[in-house]
Amino acid sequence: MTKFLTWFSALSFTTAIVIALILTGTTQNVSAGSLVTIDDLYAGDLIRGESYSAVYYYGKDGFRYVFPNDKTYFTWYDNFDGIKWLSDSNLAKIQIGSTITYKPGNKMIKINSDSKTYAVGKNGTLMHVSSEEIAIGLYGSNWNTKIDDVPDAFFASYTMGSPIEFASQFSPSAEIVEASSIGTDKGLTSATMVDITESGFNPTSTTISAGSVIRFENNTNDKHGVSADNTKWGTGTMNGGESFLKKFDEPGTYSYHDKYDSQQTGTIIVQ
Repeated sequence: MTKFLTWFSALSFTTAIVIALILTGTTQNVSAGSLVTIDDLYAGDLIRGESYSAVYYYGKDGFRYVFPNDKTYFTWYDNFDGIKWLSDSNLAKIQIGSTITYKPGNKMIKINSDSKTYAVGKNGTLMHVSSEEIAIGLYGSNWNTKIDDVPDAFFASYTMGSPIEFASQFSPSAEIVEASSIGTDKGLTSATMVDITESGFNPTSTTISAGSVIRFENNTNDKHGVSADNTKWGTGTMNGGESFLKKFDEPGTYSYHDKYDSQQTGTIIVQ
């Protein structure tokens, strides 16, 4: 008879500890000579600021992605070696993307308000493990040590997939291999550039795939700002040398203009 999973993880989340301190275990300061600049960063780097201990993944698309807690971090990394430190002001220049989810296949997760246990697939897709027999087939006889409790607030970062009704439908080891990095798991690609020049946007029309990112960069000495014609999004004011990232998830045609010069227009086609 099928027995639904209601067990709690042996490794419950310790809410009394501040997440930022959990991630680094230190509040130490670094000398100015130890800091790197944004130009020193490469896609896949782990970064943090001087004053705040939160650790981020620097994505290929230019966003920084935050680890919500230590348990998530340690499904991806064994230690904190190689973290690059930036000044707080430089860190603030890197826009924040989404929250990082558990590495696929590494652990199962659940929340206190839901008795169901879920396997984690690509990019935070949750699949209900519907019986103890299936859990054993996936994670072995000690399957109940492979469950982590996730705070309700972090659970919203995941998406719901189809339930696992047979162990053959999901391979933890294959999922782990396929998710070779956070960037791979999230499907991150380099941002497509749209330059703001003295004569307008370059290019004026850009075609990208859904889920891709546009990087608007002000290459003038004047203030500029990109505003959607339908007013649903905008970059705000950008001074010379500043840039702004915008992710486009839904297919469609997005028309925009320069709020400082409405004669300068452009179009993004998302396929």
